[in-house]
This record gives sequence, structure tokens and C-alpha cells, in this order.
Amino acid sequence: MREAKVRTITALGLGLGLWLGSSGISMAGATLNVLCGVDESWCALMAAAFRANSGTDVVMTRKSSGEILDQVRGERRYPTVDVWWGGPGDAHLQAGSEDLLQPYRSYHERDLLPWAQNFLALSGGRSAGIYAGALGFAYNSERLARYEVPAPTCWKDLTSSAYRGRIQAGNPNSSGTAFTMLATLVQLFGEDEAFRFMGDLDRNIVEYTKSGSAPVKAAARGETLIGISFMHDAVTQKQSGSSLVIVAPCEGTGYEIGAVSILKGARNLEMARRFVDFALSPEGQATGVAAGQYQVPSNAQAALPAAAPDISMIKIVDYDFATFGSPEERSRLLRRFDTEILAAN
Repeated sequence: MREAKVRTITALGLGLGLWLGSSGISMAGATLNVLCGVDESWCALMAAAFRANSGTDVVMTRKSSGEILDQVRGERRYPTVDVWWGGPGDAHLQAGSEDLLQPYRSYHERDLLPWAQNFLALSGGRSAGIYAGALGFAYNSERLARYEVPAPTCWKDLTSSAYRGRIQAGNPNSSGTAFTMLATLVQLFGEDEAFRFMGDLDRNIVEYTKSGSAPVKAAARGETLIGISFMHDAVTQKQSGSSLVIVAPCEGTGYEIGAVSILKGARNLEMARRFVDFALSPEGQATGVAAGQYQVPSNAQAALPAAAPDISMIKIVDYDFATFGSPEERSRLLRRFDTEILAAN
């Protein structure tokens, strides 16, 4: 997905009445620079909502998590970005372990759900969880009928020759979603079996995309049969009228905790802290469903989107964020993926 930039010179009109009446110290004339790891529509609405809430201009740049991590590393000495908002938390944890993030404990911490409290503690206060979402896949039911192939219900179904050249997945080098998939499979099956599975799956993959949501978007458009992504991204497409069927794999699956972090050396530290406060507030988290996104919000006071996947009904692995958020483990698994899977293409 191409990089997208949004400058909030004026507030977007999409449902902003919720924030227009908010009070606070005006920071007009200043600019906050944010790297955004969620869908472009949510990036735009969040920027506009924060502009309306604070009077602060926002430059919001949308990138995949791997690209954000590379940029943050490259700008270690002279950071140009204040906040990293969104995207799977294991990449945020890796940045924190490399001393690239600034600790901050928001006053909204007391309202966070237990999984978000745990993530905040795990990060040493450097990253806060803003949403959760389960990994899965979705298939286009119209294409499935046209091809006269069985409906997949499990991860291992996806290796069937019936789906040869009919599946898209993200590239874990750039996509946080795809790295969550890689880490999930390792935790489900054990590392060697997981890589054997991915080798078999590779024969059916038509494209490894840079963006994690791109596969289900392609499936929704009928450009591919099956897309592997977070389930909430598939819900967004289904709510827009596509003929997707969303699957929680029978063996179990992993999940993400999307996070927000302040970059170490942020030029606009007070504004960055205020952005984190807003991102953790019920008002800030309501921007998700207003933008057509269906993750589970982390603030217990925030409304749960009606169409959000019910994580309590999904067989979820006990995802090891500490291990798979470490630089060493992430780099090692990516090297093995490049050597054994990508190099085979």
C-alpha cells in the first residue's frame, strides 16, 4: 500500500460533533507528527478528531509496522516523529527494547481492560494497548461457488491444491499482521512444523503483500479467493457489502494488541502525551467504529462495536508478546522466513 499522508488543516466532518465541544489548552500553531499503523480511513479521522479536541495540527503518515520500525530505527539520533499510533504491539515492544520509545503513563490507565494493563506493564510503560483483534482469514463466497472448491475452516485446509494461486497473505518483513501470523503458527504447531506448513502454503500464495489488510481487501474485490488478515479488517469489508465469509481457524489463532507509543526524543513531548491520553480515552477510541473499523477497544468505558468479532468465542493461543516482541527472536524468524519461504519463489 502506498504511503498516505493527511494534514488536518480543517476538521473532517465525519462524526466530529463528539469532539468539537471538548475543552483544553489550545496548542494552535504547533504540529504533531504521527506515524499511523491502522487503516488509512482511521488515520484520517483520528487526526481530525485530535485536531478538533486540542487545536493542534497533525501530520499523520500511514505505513506498515515493519516500515515504521525501520524509520524509527533510522531516525534514532534525529527523530522527526513524535508518536507511533496503531499496528501490532510486538513491533512496539521491539522498539521499546531498543530504547527507541519514551515512557508515559496516562491517567486513563486505570480504565484499561486487563489485557491492556498487562501489555502496558510488559512494555515498561513505553507502549499502551489501544485495541485488540484476532487473526484469521476470509474467503469470497461467490468465487468459492464459481470454483466449486470446499470452504476452508482450518489453517491446514489452506494447503489444499484446490486453492493453488488463490490465496494472498502479508509479508512479515513489512506487515505487522503477517508477523503475527508467523508467530502464531510457531506457537500453534512448533517452529519446524510451522515452517513446513508455510512451505506448503507458499505453493498456494499468489502474492505476499506489503500491507496486512490488503489480502482481505483483495478477496472482497474478488481479485483473490482467500485473504489472511486480522478478522476485524475482514469485518470492515463485509460491512461494506462484500461477499466475504470470515473464519476463525479451527486449530486456534493468535491476536494483536494494537499500541500507541511516544518516540524517544520527540520534539513535541507535551502534545505527544496529550495525543496518547486522547487515544486511550473513550472519545478517541470511538474514532475506530466511526471510521468503519471493528477492533475491540482497550478502555472499559468505550463502547464495543456491534460488529466486532467476539474474541471470547474464538480459540486463542496464549500469545507470548515478550518473546515475539524481542529483537532477537523477530530477526531470527524473519531470516528463516526469507531463507526457507521467500527464497523458494
